[in-house]
Amino acid sequence: MDPLSDVLSLLRIRNYHSASLSLGGDWAFNFPIREGIKFTAVVKGNCWLQVEGEPTPQKLLQGDCFLMTRGVPFTLYSDLSQPVLDSDGYFLTLAADELALNHGGDDVQLVGGRFDFTGIPTQLLLGTLPSLVHVQGNEPQASILRWALERFTSELHHQRPGRSLMNEHLAHIMLVEVLRTHLATLNSSGIGWFFGLADRNLSLALGAMHGNPSHRWTVQDLAQLANMSRSAFALRFKQVVGSAPMEYLTHWRMLLASDRLKNSSDSVSTIAFSLGYESESAFSTAFKRVMAQSPRHYMRGHSTPD
Repeated sequence: MDPLSDVLSLLRIRNYHSASLSLGGDWAFNFPIREGIKFTAVVKGNCWLQVEGEPTPQKLLQGDCFLMTRGVPFTLYSDLSQPVLDSDGYFLTLAADELALNHGGDDVQLVGGRFDFTGIPTQLLLGTLPSLVHVQGNEPQASILRWALERFTSELHHQRPGRSLMNEHLAHIMLVEVLRTHLATLNSSGIGWFFGLADRNLSLALGAMHGNPSHRWTVQDLAQLANMSRSAFALRFKQVVGSAPMEYLTHWRMLLASDRLKNSSDSVSTIAFSLGYESESAFSTAFKRVMAQSPRHYMRGHSTPD
């Protein structure tokens, strides 16, 4: 798998909710801080979105979608001059995982899904994203997001067998499409994992490490794959990704290990050897350095699923 697929495969959905909004006339609603990430599509009409911490409001048009990555408060407006109401007092609970807000008509309609992801890579993926990713309606990803959100709300509404698995897959589809959009907009001025994926040369090295994490990679091996000299590659990798190549490789191995310790019956020694370590003690030393606890202590602390 490619690096993005590798990391996404380790994410798990803890819980999810859907919300539909039908709004008319003049209005403005504030939405308080919520854990998890939120996908929303504008099905009809247009409105304004102001996210706390973002310098300027965004105009949302019919067909647009947006991703909120950090659960920060935000406000939706028919126009920016309207007094703001607290949305909590206007939502109706249709089911345990379905909410609806109806106010003044249906000039503007939005549908959204909120997901709580768990798993070690959550911060790796979401921590380097901006608080808001806006996907305009004319972008190819927007139609996929709208379709996935419609399917998601349909699954919740109809309560059919297999809906939990279906909604987990739909959440991953939406997340991939938004991340692809985000990757396409990146330049070379930032620091973080996504900037490494967006870098033509570094992405080759990242792909190799993810494709064969047990291999005894050297900086020279990775530099050759990236078509760079050893010194230039090491410097560039640290500047863009934020960690040295071997440090990144160790960290990725420990993410894989932590997932298997939590979600499989593999022994510590089996995991150690499968990730390229010659002894369980060498693996345990590396794991404790990255995860701040021993593998066995980590395994005992996660002996039951979330």
